[in-house]
Amino acid sequence: MDSSSGSMREAGSPLAFWLLAALLTVLLLAGGASRADVLGQPVVRFFAWGVLGALILFSVRVRLPRSAPALLLGATIALVALQLVPLPPALWTALPGRDLLAQSALVAGLEQPWRPLSMSPGGTANALGSLIVPAAVLLLAEQLDRDQHRRIAGVLLGLVVAGGLIALLQVSGARWDSPFVNDMRGEVSGSFANRNHFALFLAMGCVLAPVWGLRADDSRHFRAVAAIGLIPVFLLLVFASGSRAGLVLGFAGAVAGLAIARKQVRTLAARLPRRLLVPVVGIIVAAIVGVLVLSVLSGRAVSVDRALTLASADDLRNRFLPVVVQMTQFYLPAGTGFGTFDPVFRVTEPEAMLQPQYINQAHSDWLQITLEGGVAGAALLLAGAAWWGVATWRALKARPARLLPLAGSALILLVAAASLIDYPARTPLVMGVLMLAAVWLSGSTRRLDDTP
Repeated sequence: MDSSSGSMREAGSPLAFWLLAALLTVLLLAGGASRADVLGQPVVRFFAWGVLGALILFSVRVRLPRSAPALLLGATIALVALQLVPLPPALWTALPGRDLLAQSALVAGLEQPWRPLSMSPGGTANALGSLIVPAAVLLLAEQLDRDQHRRIAGVLLGLVVAGGLIALLQVSGARWDSPFVNDMRGEVSGSFANRNHFALFLAMGCVLAPVWGLRADDSRHFRAVAAIGLIPVFLLLVFASGSRAGLVLGFAGAVAGLAIARKQVRTLAARLPRRLLVPVVGIIVAAIVGVLVLSVLSGRAVSVDRALTLASADDLRNRFLPVVVQMTQFYLPAGTGFGTFDPVFRVTEPEAMLQPQYINQAHSDWLQITLEGGVAGAALLLAGAAWWGVATWRALKARPARLLPLAGSALILLVAAASLIDYPARTPLVMGVLMLAAVWLSGSTRRLDDTP
């Protein structure tokens, strides 16, 4: 193995490209759920280990990443692993919220055992195992050159289209019975278990479409027009999904994608005959407005209906949010351990909130990471946000502009925004895309030259 950072100007690895494309495809098919007990979790993890083994065994040289995303991922793995290290009774009993665990030994008449920081070691071990997916994506992406990264962006866009085709089947009333995810009957969620996560995936497609279709070195106008035409299709599927947050993310993704490729959009518009450009734009706008109006009138625009009929005060997530805030404050500075929200919340859950359904996540990853990771988890969040800000600033200032780093920045921002009220990055697919986006952004001043 080579510990050098490598250069995307060097020849990339065809093996790594196809392994990464295969991994992303498997993530689409089986990586759309966050629950630990779904069949898709072992499938994607075994496959990630498999592609890593194939890369190491059959590659002449494997470049090890030495970028900021690699450091952040390494720190995350170390933090989760440390939460599983057994501590002497004098230490773990002094941590906030461990009284119930200490009392269990007293009731059983046993001496206090050594326990890890995690209040549910099984959940934390599962969280540690899930990190093989971003680790595999990171190592595979490090082996690619500039052209291969462009092609991977096209592969990822194709997977968004494939997810959209599954959603179209669901819109038509057909069932998509995936054995890999826990889907909700009647929901339009593609290959995801959660429609909000699917809507985020479509928003990512809105960013990728113009970036992939409007390359400066590609004179094929049909590809550019087709890529731009995907944006309204993705937005219409967001409406059909019923995700209120997805409406905002979808339009934000479309604006971000077109803004990133604005120079190429202007060039394309200048090359097209005006007598053709104006009618085409008018037809697209009229088609979108017409479909939306028909969707609302026919009851198919679920997200609009939910936005108009469901008050935020009645939303269950808003009712238990104060409880989660109190839990976060109570368990500081150590936290409860990653992957422990469900059992810890059951201990704290007020009787007035008891119901047949259970709350599996905090529905705010920014808050939940602080709850489970404590001060160290919050510090990692801040470090990641600071790196994103600096890297994005450098990408914006780079001349000539580079599309993939800016696209990576936009994808990370979409996930971060969605994580304010949800937990998309806990699904293997979004986790993998997030790492790929971080690789693109980290190359903004080193390797990902994408001259328009």
